Amino acid sequence: MARYTGPKAKISRRFGEPIMGQSKALQRKNYSPGQHGKGRKRKKSEYAIQLNEKQKAKYTYGVLERQFSKTFQEAARKGGITGLNLLQLLEARVDNVVYRLGIATTRRAARQLVLHKHITVNGDVVNIPSFSAKVGDVIGVREKSKSLETVTQSLSVRSAKRSTWLEWDANLMSGKVISMPDREQITENINEQLIVELYSK
Repeated sequence: MARYTGPKAKISRRFGEPIMGQSKALQRKNYSPGQHGKGRKRKKSEYAIQLNEKQKAKYTYGVLERQFSKTFQEAARKGGITGLNLLQLLEARVDNVVYRLGIATTRRAARQLVLHKHITVNGDVVNIPSFSAKVGDVIGVREKSKSLETVTQSLSVRSAKRSTWLEWDANLMSGKVISMPDREQITENINEQLIVELYSK
């Protein structure tokens, strides 16, 4: 399945945020990558600002252009606020839910767990990272995968950082989607309105 496989530090430096995980390069160099990264920054056009926000969202959630476009179209078809719908659809991806539950330390690691059939939804193994979880769904670790070192280490680190729209059962090593997240519950630094404006052109 398609995914970004390039340098993570370069992407984080481009946006000035650790959107693909913490990076030492981001701490050392607070300017853009490339030989002109330290140079004087030119004023960006409105289109460039909007495109930059879309790119940030794509890299944050690990979604490539075609899938992101389809997700936006689905968000636009739903009633309500398109920007919030978009973020909720991205948050509901099973790889993101696995990350939010603390089963994996990064979305990339969560994606790997899903692809390698370590994750279940309502008791059934799911190996499609883009699978959309719904309210009431129970996402857990497959029985034979509960002793995986990466899973146990991640759970011990992330125990205090879970999202409030998810309910975690430590004994069963599974979490339940109790609601779709409100905008205040989505902690990512993304201006979804700029993305809506970009697609509206």
